Amino acid sequence: MSTIVAEPTPVAPTQRIALPQQSLSLLGVATALSACGGGGGGEADGPAAQPGLVPAPAPAPVQAPITDAAAARFLAQAGFDASMADISSVKSGGYAAWLEQQFAAGGSSSHVDWLLAKGYGAESFKHSLSGVDNSLWRKLLSSPDSLRQRVVMALSEIFVVSMTGLPVAWGNFAAAAYVDMLEQRAFGSFRDLLEGVTLSCGMGVYLNMRGNKKEDGKGSAPDENYAREVMQLFTIGLHELNLDGTPVLGVGGQPKESYTLADITELARVFTGWDFDGPSQTDPTFMRRPMSHNAGRFSSGAKRVLQVDIPATADGPTALKIALDTLANHPNVGPFIGRQLIQRLVCSHPSPAYVRRVAGVFNNNGRGQRGDMKAVIAAVLLDEDARNVGSAPSSGRLREPLQRFIQWGRSFGLSSPTELWNVGDTSNPATRLGQSPLRSPSVFNFFRPGYVPPNSQLGSNGITAPEFQLCNESTVAGYLNFMQGVVANGIGELKPVYTDELALAADAPALVDRVALRLAGDGLSAGTKATIATALATMKFDTEARQLSRVQAAVLLVMASPEYQVQK
Repeated sequence: MSTIVAEPTPVAPTQRIALPQQSLSLLGVATALSACGGGGGGEADGPAAQPGLVPAPAPAPVQAPITDAAAARFLAQAGFDASMADISSVKSGGYAAWLEQQFAAGGSSSHVDWLLAKGYGAESFKHSLSGVDNSLWRKLLSSPDSLRQRVVMALSEIFVVSMTGLPVAWGNFAAAAYVDMLEQRAFGSFRDLLEGVTLSCGMGVYLNMRGNKKEDGKGSAPDENYAREVMQLFTIGLHELNLDGTPVLGVGGQPKESYTLADITELARVFTGWDFDGPSQTDPTFMRRPMSHNAGRFSSGAKRVLQVDIPATADGPTALKIALDTLANHPNVGPFIGRQLIQRLVCSHPSPAYVRRVAGVFNNNGRGQRGDMKAVIAAVLLDEDARNVGSAPSSGRLREPLQRFIQWGRSFGLSSPTELWNVGDTSNPATRLGQSPLRSPSVFNFFRPGYVPPNSQLGSNGITAPEFQLCNESTVAGYLNFMQGVVANGIGELKPVYTDELALAADAPALVDRVALRLAGDGLSAGTKATIATALATMKFDTEARQLSRVQAAVLLVMASPEYQVQK
């Protein structure tokens, strides 16, 4: 079989959404986001904990009844979209009950199983990435376990493996199996998640741990790539941290480094001897299995990592266990990982108090367990700072382009009649989203957690805003043009359904209220909604085609507004 990858559907003038003239000023406002800058950014120091188990203070209970807008806002943080049924469920049962249902929810078939079922295990696909984009979009746009999919998307942007760095046979299955592993371990323990990441074939290829071997006495030394990144990006960060994520200061008031070059060198020796477990020329499913150890390639002898001794008697698997235990138990992990989960789900610049509470739950879930990912995710989403709408300039986060597109697709019933989910690679910033799942340009993700937009009010106030690293003139215009096409026409064989919205087409204010509620919660001001409604009211709605055009214009104008794009 061949893979069909849909390019943006050409939209003739008569097919484009007939935007009213009054809406042009609103689209112009959206382009103001282009002042956000782009380019490189500093590393996140993230949060850090003091040694020991520190129980987190209980979040303040939410006493007031949950409104439609509050429920929709929660659903946009905990998943991607807010159906009226889910809004009703959250209102009646509460936030925690919805999370419990989602923690227990089943999903759709695994990525590897889907690739096999669709024929991508055939020899002709051995040296391609065919099918991975399709399966990723399938899950993100349709799988019923929306919380798990949202968390997996967050984890894939922290523990980065990119399809752009998998030059290996059956790279498509390496990528698929990696995301399956994140799904399987997303709600377990952080220690198990870290081991899954470390021994996955995808990460083994991406950061060179696969095939890493001992020094040969002739100048060859173990590869240090994974040893460096597992500390810098996946567990403890560059600097020692307090429980609230602020850096521990040392001599001269400078942040204290959390590890040394010697730690990298010693940890690289630990990470030797690992390779694929029984690679096959014809069966790609070995990519599902963790890498296995070859004792002949292991760097023997004593090692010392982060002040923990690994004895010379330890074989490869034992040395790995000691090293991963050391990393997972480091006091930095709770605040470092907790802060990034807050950033991915709730807000870009969390307060130290918010980080401290989440890190406390990481250290102790209330039952003496460290690194309970369910408890940490719940702490992030149920915290008072998450449930209360902030008014400070640092509150909220810019919705990343992927999140906006996925929310639109889920909100309006996007489905694939062919079951091939031919959305394709959406990385092109000029014609698509400037971002595509599992296609980060580097291990540093699409944006860095410590990024502060230069030449901006955020920058002047030192406010981290990671997603703004993707924001520039090209991506703002590209997003609007892409969404105008897909809102009107769908993408490839995937078509949206606006049945519920069409029932409100004759009442512009009611239509705007419904679309704004589902997409932005309480994020759009009365003035913005009135501006959109006034513009829509100038559009005729005397035919079904014109009614549809009015609905499409409402969706696009809401998604173009800065108040929607900045998720409070």
